[in-house]
Amino acid sequence: MFNAEISAGSLLLPESRRLARLLRTKPSPEAWNAALYEDNLLQKKPATAKRQATLIRKRLETLDAEAWNLIADGEAEIASQLLLAAAIRHSSLLGEFLRTVYGPALLRLDAQLTPVVWESFLTDCAQQDPAVGQWAASTRTKLYQVVMRILAETKYLASTRQPLLTPPMLHPVVKQQLIRLGAQDTLKVMDFHR
Repeated sequence: MFNAEISAGSLLLPESRRLARLLRTKPSPEAWNAALYEDNLLQKKPATAKRQATLIRKRLETLDAEAWNLIADGEAEIASQLLLAAAIRHSSLLGEFLRTVYGPALLRLDAQLTPVVWESFLTDCAQQDPAVGQWAASTRTKLYQVVMRILAETKYLASTRQPLLTPPMLHPVVKQQLIRLGAQDTLKVMDFHR
């Protein structure tokens, strides 16, 4: 039910913009590999490029070409929020955290999120998926860091150093895109002003 794949990276906006542009061309596997490894599209070492490109592509494929256009060439706020939607659709762990921890904390007017809250969340997840209980401490820590970075990048938190909750304002274009995609469940997880 839950996996730790999200630990491969946060929203990775610049890299996601590049890969969204590439996906719009409907690349063959050969063209995809040539862009990543011969042209070094992500400007990363091959192992890192492979790991991040795999994650980003899986996220982007939860959306469609119209959303890719907005990610590739749109305003940073819209692109980041669409990438958050894609990350939620790809990672049930992230979606569940927003739904069961972040949203309720925001409604209670809690000041911030802490590692203790994260560990409690993972304990709850292990009740649904026993594999979560087997994750190494380093994996659990890395997941916390990536999720906090994602929330800071989309202004759901003030910063990673000060994880103060900041009520997010979802861009109207992002709302329209999620409705168009039939992703009301994702919209509900992201929009706390509904």
